[in-house]
Amino acid sequence: MRQGNYLFTSESVSEGHPDKVCDRISDAVVDTFLAHDPLSRVAVETMTTTNRVVLAGEVRGPKEVTPELLQEVVRAAVRDIGYEQKGFHWRNAVIENYIHEQSGDIAMGVDALGNKDEGAGDQGIMFGYACQETSDYMPAPIYLAHNILKSLAEARHSGAEPKLGPDAKSQVTLEYRDGKPCRATSVVVSTQHSEDLDQDEIREIVRPHVVNVLPEGWMCDEQEFYVNPTGRFVIGGPDGDCGLTGRKIIVDTYGGAAPHGGGAFSGKDPTKVDRSAAYACRYLAKNVVAAGLAERCIIQLAYAIGVSKPLSIYVDTQGTGRVDEEKLADKLGEIVDLSPRGIREQLKLSRPIYARTAAYGHFGRAAEADGGFSWEQLDLVDELTSAFDA
Repeated sequence: MRQGNYLFTSESVSEGHPDKVCDRISDAVVDTFLAHDPLSRVAVETMTTTNRVVLAGEVRGPKEVTPELLQEVVRAAVRDIGYEQKGFHWRNAVIENYIHEQSGDIAMGVDALGNKDEGAGDQGIMFGYACQETSDYMPAPIYLAHNILKSLAEARHSGAEPKLGPDAKSQVTLEYRDGKPCRATSVVVSTQHSEDLDQDEIREIVRPHVVNVLPEGWMCDEQEFYVNPTGRFVIGGPDGDCGLTGRKIIVDTYGGAAPHGGGAFSGKDPTKVDRSAAYACRYLAKNVVAAGLAERCIIQLAYAIGVSKPLSIYVDTQGTGRVDEEKLADKLGEIVDLSPRGIREQLKLSRPIYARTAAYGHFGRAAEADGGFSWEQLDLVDELTSAFDA
């Protein structure tokens, strides 16, 4: 994000959005394999449409994870989201499974063997970002867009708003002055609803969830508050729009406020650097900002398939840094082993912790007792502070 005065917009989508349904299912499959064997290899995609779920991809894991078990996992994921609709129902959907064994050629390049360490599962570039705009070191527009939908989802799941459906989207535009967010200039929320509600009723259901999430005094003008602007949103989810894993990668990360390497996260085990290295980048960037070394920080890592060490470590503090960026990059590479194995062990990623990441962003969440969101920990702050205070 630049300095000066400007408007910036980010969007979020709910757990019931068709693409997010697919992300949730794919990550539930990952969790199932890791729960049975932490060394499982998983790369699974999901497609959903009217009362149909299609799984495809490559795995290497225990025989206990049977097609029958995966069918149960899929139905449980859809039920937890809340789909019990005629066009998409957890009990009635047809599930097709085209998952097969991982390629031996990929396994040969990735596996540790003899003196060779575990290599990256693919080439690619990954980015992480942190800033001081929110208490969770996230850009404010995506942080607020997520929280509006989380508030609506909590009301739906609790029964407080039983006429809301699982599918929803939000969009928040903030005004920045001197590079800092100061108010919302527009807010858009579209939410699936029961047929007996009209647009005005939906607007008043949604309103408190927006007002309570935005900081005091930040609410936009009434004419810039858009709720279900098409007027009707009864048919939604996979019945209204085909869903695919990995189509909401900007929603998953920083809402467009920082670069993105292009790789999706969901459906991939932590040996895949698309996922694990992006988590490591966020981990490093967040600790840099929390240590007071910069107000904003972008980290990039690059990998080659089958090669364990990163090809490059790039640090950009966007003119806010208090230390030399080259020295900072060197130090980060010293204090964290950024090989795929090193990242996985540092962040303890070989655990069934991924289904919970599938909606409302992979970043800006609280680290959890069982290791979920471990990349949000601030356990490098003291070491970074000491390294640059000396």
